[in-house]
Amino acid sequence: MTQAPTPTADTVRRLVRSLLKDASDTAGPEVRPVAESAEPAVWWVGSRHVLRLAPDREAAVRRRRELRLRDLVRAHVPVAVPTSVAHGEWAPGLTYTLDSKLPGGSAREHDVSAVGEADLAALLTGLREVPARQAETLGVPRTAPRSLEALRRAAERAAELLAKADEFDPARLHQLSQPAAVQLAAQPGTAVLVHHGLTGDHLVVSADGRVRGVLGWADAVLGDPAEDIACLALAVGSPAAVRAATLAGYGARPCLRGLWLARCDAVVRLAARLQGRDDLPLPELRVQLRHAWEAILLERVTELREDGGEEEA
Repeated sequence: MTQAPTPTADTVRRLVRSLLKDASDTAGPEVRPVAESAEPAVWWVGSRHVLRLAPDREAAVRRRRELRLRDLVRAHVPVAVPTSVAHGEWAPGLTYTLDSKLPGGSAREHDVSAVGEADLAALLTGLREVPARQAETLGVPRTAPRSLEALRRAAERAAELLAKADEFDPARLHQLSQPAAVQLAAQPGTAVLVHHGLTGDHLVVSADGRVRGVLGWADAVLGDPAEDIACLALAVGSPAAVRAATLAGYGARPCLRGLWLARCDAVVRLAARLQGRDDLPLPELRVQLRHAWEAILLERVTELREDGGEEEA
């Protein structure tokens, strides 16, 4: 198999110079990678555009599908979705898309406000309303729901490792018993369009806490809506995620399922990082763990009732 070329700043400059022709600037706009890595695939182009390069043919397939999916989703969600001003191939079989930059920061930079939670609720509502048949026609795959029981067992093993590193108290996982994990299994017939990547980097948040846009649609699937609730719990905290899902019309089962998917995922991922099996930064994984294990209102009410009962006794 032919080795894919490595994208460099010169590669990007030549490409964008041909796409953004400006007679007043023969050098073209400034280009710089969004994240430092050996082979950056996402680049800032000036102050108004973002260039995404598919690093391999599998990613190229997802990027082509993403362009079509964004057009479909745009009619249903109330937040901005990136618009491509140019797309094609930057190397044989490897695609690029040059998108207009959405104004705002990320959920890492700005906290989501109460009104922003309503924006997230409207996003979840819109995703549910995207016609599944149309999404499938575009090539969006269907995925089976994950087993929460299998994830619970993996989290229990990971929690023991985290306990030795003084990162986590395994007793906290006792709240999710084996019967509870079975009870929170995904219900048949509930598949919707799932963004599958509502991370802090993909949520465009303004300084006033409004959610203005959503990036990163390449990994969208038709599947379990609790996965997006889980991603939001990791990105903006469990209380905000559950409030948004409730506003979107989701009941207790998918909300609690999403909460526990997030909690187990956070434990497993941090343990994998400590074992050298994950390359995400430790501070980021610790923030996700903290966000996922924030108590939601139902848990706080239960704690208050238990405390009150002890006092009366």
